[in-house]
Amino acid sequence: MDWKKQRDIFIAFFRSGILGFGGGPSSIPLVHKEVVHTYQWLNDEEFSDVLALGNALPGPINTKMSGYIGYRVGGWFGLVNGVLATILPTVLLMIGLIGLISQFRDSRVVMGMTEAIAPVVGVMLAVLTYNFLKQSKGGLGIGGMLALSLLSLILYQFLHVHPAIIIAVLLFCAVAKPDKQKEKEEKGGAK
Repeated sequence: MDWKKQRDIFIAFFRSGILGFGGGPSSIPLVHKEVVHTYQWLNDEEFSDVLALGNALPGPINTKMSGYIGYRVGGWFGLVNGVLATILPTVLLMIGLIGLISQFRDSRVVMGMTEAIAPVVGVMLAVLTYNFLKQSKGGLGIGGMLALSLLSLILYQFLHVHPAIIIAVLLFCAVAKPDKQKEKEEKGGAK
């Protein structure tokens, strides 16, 4: 077993777990930073796939992502290590701070801190969304990217289709779509 890799898995998911105030949406950019940029276990496209699959499954997104990525990087021990690193900060903070939170929850300072975090999380999600849109534009072209974005927005916001259904349909379409690059390479190799 590679202990350095296991240590890195724990550190990466512990950081995202302890800094991801508010759950999934705020932790996704943190996981992205650790997994794609810091440790380079996945590239942006692979991370997008893991995120889409994780969103289609029930349960907390950070836990699902840490389990999958931990398994991919460090096997079964990496899976357990990643999940523990993700949930450990929450458990420790809940045990340690439950009394303080209930005692000071009406404090203006605590309420101000809570309100100040929302815009930061919003900016982090906007940056991640922008990066995904740039990546989609490269793969689908601007027309395909805009059409899928608009269709997803209409289905989710106006027709109230559950996001898991939208993601599942898009994943199915992506899997069923023929790979034109692979077809070109096969035709070129056959000549």
